Amino acid sequence: MTEKVSILIIDDEKDHAEAAAESLRKVGYRCDVAFSGQSGLRKLADDQFDVIFTDLMMHGMDGLTVLKEAKKKNPDIQVVMMTGYPSVETAVEAMQSGALTYLQKPVNIKELRAIAGKAAEKLRLIRDNVFLRRQIDEKFSFEGIIGNSQSMRQAVETVKQVFDTNATVLIQGESGTGKELFARAVHFNSSRKNNHFVALNCAALSEGILESELFGHEKGAFTGAIAQRKGRFEFAHLGTLFLDEIGDMPVSTQIKLLRVIENGKIFRVGSNQPIKIDVRLIAATNQNLEELVTKGQFREELYYRIKVVTINLPPLRERMMDIPLLVESFMKEFNRAHHKNISSVSPEVMNVLTKYYWPGNVRELKNCVESMLVTAQGSQIEKSDIPEYIFKPRAETRLNKLLPAGIPLEQAEKELIRNTLGLVQGNRAAAAKMLGISERTLYRKIKRFKL
Repeated sequence: MTEKVSILIIDDEKDHAEAAAESLRKVGYRCDVAFSGQSGLRKLADDQFDVIFTDLMMHGMDGLTVLKEAKKKNPDIQVVMMTGYPSVETAVEAMQSGALTYLQKPVNIKELRAIAGKAAEKLRLIRDNVFLRRQIDEKFSFEGIIGNSQSMRQAVETVKQVFDTNATVLIQGESGTGKELFARAVHFNSSRKNNHFVALNCAALSEGILESELFGHEKGAFTGAIAQRKGRFEFAHLGTLFLDEIGDMPVSTQIKLLRVIENGKIFRVGSNQPIKIDVRLIAATNQNLEELVTKGQFREELYYRIKVVTINLPPLRERMMDIPLLVESFMKEFNRAHHKNISSVSPEVMNVLTKYYWPGNVRELKNCVESMLVTAQGSQIEKSDIPEYIFKPRAETRLNKLLPAGIPLEQAEKELIRNTLGLVQGNRAAAAKMLGISERTLYRKIKRFKL
C-alpha cells in the first residue's frame, strides 16, 4: 500500500525533516516536508496527505496544534508525534487528541518505517470499513442479504428481476446459505408484501402431518382432529408460501402439490370441497433434485413446475471475500442485542475466519461472531476470542480416519453418524449433507441408533 500513501514531515529542524523524508521515500512512500507548523497546515490545505509526522516542540505553532487542526480537516488522517522531550502528560494529551503514536528524537529509521507501515495499515482498514459500510447500507444490502461476490450479486439481480412477477422460484444451496432470506426478499419486494409470508420445512414433518399442515383438515378427519384447521396454503392466500427442503417431501404429497400448482385449488384432509387459493410458491432445497428425479424420488413434472426461476446460492467457502461484510453486519446486530460496544475485529481474527472451511455456511459464521462478541473483553475481537473448534482440521481431511476396520456394518454406520455429527457440532443439516442422505433419513437413523 506504500505507493498509495502520501506522508508529510513537519519539523523545524530541516536536516532531520529531510533525512526522515528521504528514508521513507526509499521504501516507496510519497513524502513532502514543511519546516514549521504554519507551513505544514498550508500544505495540508493545498494537497492531500494520509499521514503526518510532526515535531512536538516547534517555534510558532506546536505539534499538538497541528494535530488538532489536521484532524478537523480530515478525521481519518494518521498523525505521529516526534519529540526529543517525551513525557507521560504529553503522550496522553497527544493520544487523546487523536495521535496514532509518538516517536522519540532522534528518530531511528527502522522504527520510523515501521510506524509508517502501521499508519498505512490503519488507514487501509479505515478505508475498507468505509467501503464495506457503504456496501452494506446501499447496493449489497437487500432485505438482510449481504455480499459483494459475483455469485451473490447475480443472485440478488435475479431476485430483483422476479419479485414483481408471480413466477414460481426454486432456491438451491447448502444448509445455512440463506435460502429463506432470499425467499423473504422476493416476497417483501413484491406486490404481495402486505400479505402473509408463510414458511414450512418439509423435512421436519411426517407425511400425514405434512399434508395437514399444507392443506388443513376437517374436524374428525383423523384421530386428534378435534376441530377444523386451515393449512399453510389457506393462510398464505394472496401472499407467499415458502417450502423449505422440498426434496424431502414424500412422493404422494408431491403429487398433491403438483395438482395445487396446476389448478389453484386445495382440498382439506377429510373434505371433498375445493378451496380456491392464490399463492406465490417459493421452494428451496439443499439436494440435487435432478438426481432425485432420476432415482424416482422426486416427480419430474413437479421439478419443472417449481423451477421456473432458479436462484443458486454458493456456500460461504466459495465467497470468502464476503466474510468481512458479514462479520461487520453481524457485529452491529449482536452489539444491539447484547448491549455491547465492540468496534472492530483484529486482522489476525479476520485472517483465521477467511481460511476456515465453514461447513455450516453463513449460519455458522453468524453463531461464531455472536460467540466472539459476547466473550470479548475489550473493544476489539481478538484471536483469543475465536471458538476452539475453528482451529481444528477440516472435516474432509479427517473423515476417512474416523472409523476403525473390522467391525459389523451396522456398528460402522452408527459410529460414522455419531462422528460426523460431532464434526459439525450436532448440525443435522450439515451432517446429512456430508453423509449424502436427507435430514429425514438422518433423523430416523439417530432415533434407531439412540444417538
